[in-house]
Amino acid sequence: MVDGELRVANTGAPLDAAGVAALAALRASAKRDAAGATGRFGVGFAAVLAVCTAPRLVTAAGGVAFSAARTAVEVAGLGGAAAAELARDARVPVLRLAWPAPEEEPPPPGFATEVRLRPAPGTDPHGLLDELARTAGDLLLALPGLESVTAGAVTVARTDLGDGRVRIGDAGYLLVTGEAGVRWALPLHGDRPAPYGPDDGEVLHAPTRSAEQLSLPARLVAPFPLDPDRRRIRAGDPGVDVLVDVAAAAYADLVRRVDPVRRTALVPGPGFPRSPLDGRLRDALSATLARTPWLPAAAPPTGTARTDPSSDGSARTARSCGDAGLLAPERAEWLDVPGDGLPELLAEADPAFSRLVASGVVPPAGLGVDPVGAAALAERLTGVDAAPGWWRALYAALAPAVDTVPGLAAELGALPVPLVDGRPVPGPASVLLPVGGDPTGAAVLPELRIAHPDAVHPLLRRLGAADADRDTLLDAPALHAAVERSADDAEAGLDTVPLARAVLALLDTTAAPDPRFGALALTDDDGRPARADELVLPDAAVRDLLDPDAPVGVLGPEWADVPRDALVAAGVLDRFTVVAFDPDVLHDAEHYPGDGDPPPAVRDLDLVADDRWPAALAVLAGDRDTRAALLTGYTAWWLSRHVRLDGRLAGTWRLRSATGLTGLYDEVGALPGVDDAVLAAVGVRDRVVVDGPDEVAELLDRLADPARTVTGEVAAAAYSALAAAVADGRVDLDDVDPPDRVRTVTGSVAPTDRAVVVDAPWVLPALDALPAVPGGPDPAALAELLDVPLASDRVAGTARGTGTPGPWTADPEVVLALAALGETAPPGRLHRHDELVVDLDDGGTVTVPAWPGRGDDWHAADPLRALVAALALRRRVRMLR
Repeated sequence: MVDGELRVANTGAPLDAAGVAALAALRASAKRDAAGATGRFGVGFAAVLAVCTAPRLVTAAGGVAFSAARTAVEVAGLGGAAAAELARDARVPVLRLAWPAPEEEPPPPGFATEVRLRPAPGTDPHGLLDELARTAGDLLLALPGLESVTAGAVTVARTDLGDGRVRIGDAGYLLVTGEAGVRWALPLHGDRPAPYGPDDGEVLHAPTRSAEQLSLPARLVAPFPLDPDRRRIRAGDPGVDVLVDVAAAAYADLVRRVDPVRRTALVPGPGFPRSPLDGRLRDALSATLARTPWLPAAAPPTGTARTDPSSDGSARTARSCGDAGLLAPERAEWLDVPGDGLPELLAEADPAFSRLVASGVVPPAGLGVDPVGAAALAERLTGVDAAPGWWRALYAALAPAVDTVPGLAAELGALPVPLVDGRPVPGPASVLLPVGGDPTGAAVLPELRIAHPDAVHPLLRRLGAADADRDTLLDAPALHAAVERSADDAEAGLDTVPLARAVLALLDTTAAPDPRFGALALTDDDGRPARADELVLPDAAVRDLLDPDAPVGVLGPEWADVPRDALVAAGVLDRFTVVAFDPDVLHDAEHYPGDGDPPPAVRDLDLVADDRWPAALAVLAGDRDTRAALLTGYTAWWLSRHVRLDGRLAGTWRLRSATGLTGLYDEVGALPGVDDAVLAAVGVRDRVVVDGPDEVAELLDRLADPARTVTGEVAAAAYSALAAAVADGRVDLDDVDPPDRVRTVTGSVAPTDRAVVVDAPWVLPALDALPAVPGGPDPAALAELLDVPLASDRVAGTARGTGTPGPWTADPEVVLALAALGETAPPGRLHRHDELVVDLDDGGTVTVPAWPGRGDDWHAADPLRALVAALALRRRVRMLR
């Protein structure tokens, strides 16, 4: 401020006659073609009329003055229409007429031109200075020819920092200038971009502030054609479309000037445009950015930096940088899988990933970038040929995300894994991880899918891979399949020795046979291929027990270096071995009648020669495990059906201790190392057992055999067992033919058609010559089985006379007998006879020691015989109840 005037001075080219003419004509500045000139738009000076009606411009060579009052006088002096218009509207074109101002003092030293304004009434010059100070930065951005602006005590300077960066006051900007004077200014915070937000109130500067609102991250300064009020773009002007395209191209250059990881912040986000021009610019920017290479590629060419070389901000220089290492969004791919350095790792391994955007860059939506998800990545990796170490690095890059991103592990289910043989296979869940280096068998059995040790990473376990420890390998379906076909492969001429040795090495730590490996191809002593479970060790304990015709060969000497336990575990015979019940392994197991979960059983019993069973039983009894197995379950069942002792089934012999079977069965001879418990388990009889019609028929035959010496006592026990089998339904009479001969109570054999079954001991003296079969506890069932009548049906009668009746306990011998037996006296009375005669129903008579009377009474010449008969009758009645 000087004497109440607002004075604005600059250091540019001084005002000359051409400049005065341009001002007065309101046309473009005469300096428009001068490089770096300021004021070439020819519209800035008109703004002085907002604060002053008599502006003056002064240079060292003189000055000019404009005046609304003087111009009005001149217009009035014209008369006519001009004077009439002035009378109607007092406003005049102040800047059309200029007058010399020789009386003006020159500008201050160091300045070329000074504009002097005396503010109109009501205008605050200090407020104008303050506003100028606030907008000085905008002026310096819009007018690159300005170096600094001083408003009162405030000076705002422009400093060129190189590389397109400038500092204006305290603010930094990155500038890029395109064709037609289009310029973009991106705010900086230090060296980092600080883009404008969509609500920051940015407007188009053309070159000074207009009313066209913009929502772009950078300031646009461009000579868009505006309406006369300098607020809105001129509608329908074709120059607008040209400048929009130029601005979009320059903006792409601006984006490329920014550090690659920060470029995406310059892409306008989705949202409603602030003005029609804003919408057109946003569309043009999006289209240009979509087809322009600016996204940093994960794999730039060798020697090419990821950021563009420095430039002076011109469009020409920016384009000269080339597109090496950059991707146009519409041709780019973005890896939608977290992982630091993962895109670079992928691009390093395979050109198929050369379109991936670099790490740390997330392309904005709407530019056509193709996302690559985890599942697609796993699928595309199938064709990658890389070293195992590269795969480990890949897993390491993926691992953190798998632990934090829900569902990512499932999407990576097909992730390839390199195997020890060099093949990559999809899916860690199908892969085994080596433990302690290359596992046994990996090199000889590709189906095992053992991961290469150099590729192993904990992520593989997270995705389902299992450690290739011994148990896992032995459980591997691929190994079982190879073992199952190994014998056929060997017969076809393939070399199966490496597989066999690998499997035997895995089995080395176990002594228990594993039926899953019985099909493993080995060789016999003639060098021929054979299954392991069809071979016997040369010094096996069971070798001399086997049938000469058994399909078992002797293991060849080439396997002598293999541990014995491993061979046995594979199924090679040594001793009898116990296995879990398995119908596919155990002979005749499908016919075993056992219920529930059968206990473990001894295998290979069907290979024993018939004449070697005594020695075989000694071997079985001498081992704790086999002994326990043969005493019960399938093994006992099978042995009882197949063991031969002296050429006969074990069931045809009796134990020496089974005296109750004397005569019925021959006593088994002494078998060294075999005790009675083992003999009983394999079927040697220790008692009478009747479980079916075959056993009934055999026992009846033995009882009827006159060549056998069988006592009545033994016969009675056998017939009691037969009657019990009929009574409880174990034997159906329709399945049994009655015998032709029976064994009597005397031990003799008699024809069936003459015999009776003794159902009451008191009848026996009355039978005379009739053969009597001991009836036992259930004589009726036995009579039905033998098709023989009961004795009581053949002999019936009544005691002659009443004798001397009295209580049972009147006889001292009866009392003592009851006490000894622990019994109570029978009901009824005892009739004593010196001689007891019975009148038989058939007309005959018989003298007997005892006979039942009426009701519960008994007649007896021998009271003790009567007591025995009465107690027997009472017991039978109780049993039948």
